[in-house]
Amino acid sequence: MLVRWIVAVSGIALAAGAAPAAHAGQICRWVDDQGRTQMSDVVPEAYRAKATCVDSSRYEAAPQDRREAEQRAAAERARAASAAARTPPPAPAVALTAPAASAPPKKRPAETVTDRTDCATWWRLYDESGACFGPYRNVKGGIKPEAYERCNVIPSPEAKCGPRVSRVGSP
Repeated sequence: MLVRWIVAVSGIALAAGAAPAAHAGQICRWVDDQGRTQMSDVVPEAYRAKATCVDSSRYEAAPQDRREAEQRAAAERARAASAAARTPPPAPAVALTAPAASAPPKKRPAETVTDRTDCATWWRLYDESGACFGPYRNVKGGIKPEAYERCNVIPSPEAKCGPRVSRVGSP
């Protein structure tokens, strides 16, 4: 792709370099009734008084400069072709689909709360559940649907166990 682009740009540069010789002459600029700037070698009668004209032949490249530009373009094309020949072909695309017989991912946390779950375990499971849902939260605080396929919802233990007791500073 890059090689084609370089070759195309080089070809355009060569064509542009040769084009002024064929169209050397007067270039005029004026503003039409809609306020658009126009440029051409032919000025409509209504705008001739407002047109500013310049001799474009003074902006042409000298023959020596044109030859040097052509040589640089040819060298660049050769370098691009050489680089393309050294570049290995792209690797074949690999399908990123899961095998049909694969088991669904296990939900986290793996344990669930029962009537016999003690408060410390319940708080741990609640924290693990929150950590599992964390990466699936969006900017507005909502949760992406795929989170429910991978995470177990653990209700807050606060109703049964009371507020969390911090053990900071306890021996």
